[in-house]
Amino acid sequence: MGAPAICFAVDAPKRVVSMNLCTDQLAMLIGAKGQVISVSQLASDPRSSAMAEQATGYITNHGRAEEIYLMQPDLVLAGTYTARATVRMLERLGINVVTFDIINSLEAIPEQMTQMGHVLGQEATAARLVAQFKATLAAYETVAENRPTAALYHANGYTSGDRSLAGEILTIAGFENVAASAGYAGGGVMPLEVLAMAQPQAVIQSAPYGHGSRAEEIMNHPVVAALRAHGEAGGLTDHDWVCGTPFVLQAIADMTDLRTRIEGAAE
Repeated sequence: MGAPAICFAVDAPKRVVSMNLCTDQLAMLIGAKGQVISVSQLASDPRSSAMAEQATGYITNHGRAEEIYLMQPDLVLAGTYTARATVRMLERLGINVVTFDIINSLEAIPEQMTQMGHVLGQEATAARLVAQFKATLAAYETVAENRPTAALYHANGYTSGDRSLAGEILTIAGFENVAASAGYAGGGVMPLEVLAMAQPQAVIQSAPYGHGSRAEEIMNHPVVAALRAHGEAGGLTDHDWVCGTPFVLQAIADMTDLRTRIEGAAE
């Protein structure tokens, strides 16, 4: 996504700690060399982070007020639901904390990149990355009129509709999201019966964590397995889908390739 700047303004924060997976990645992308000193433990988890390898070059924090305070940061980056007790404690200790909202749309990604550039004093870097993101995204906006149907189906039967980041990824990649037509505009728990009746051509799921989980059992239910077998293709969500960062472009590319395979098999 481009190398970070190697210098920063005199009044820019010089010791930045991020304690949220999504701010981790934006800060690593936009921050100057040496400006970001610590990222959250999730940043180095390849299941969740699109920048797991890069994160190994930073100090890991676990979102605890004591450890972050001892790092002597002049700026802490947090998410809306990030360890609220830690955030309140750091604020009481006089540390500047900037909270970033959860991104639920592709449109919000450039806005948050711009916000990160502003708080880090890296406006030029952010503007360059925003321009690259918008140009690449625009290239996906013309898709076939005959859209294959797809369903996002995760642990506990949770699905995402069109009014979600994952749903917008499906839409711009050229799919019709069955969750929207089934009444799950934003998202929610979709019963197996509803999924079966929708008969999606692709069932898109997340990779299991590798340990026994009741929440994930439904992902391997015979009904879901039959739909995967009957459909032309399947797909996986991964770290590129988790946060509203430029890495969603790779998720769009993967889903566009999936759509192309489905269309090819139908010919």
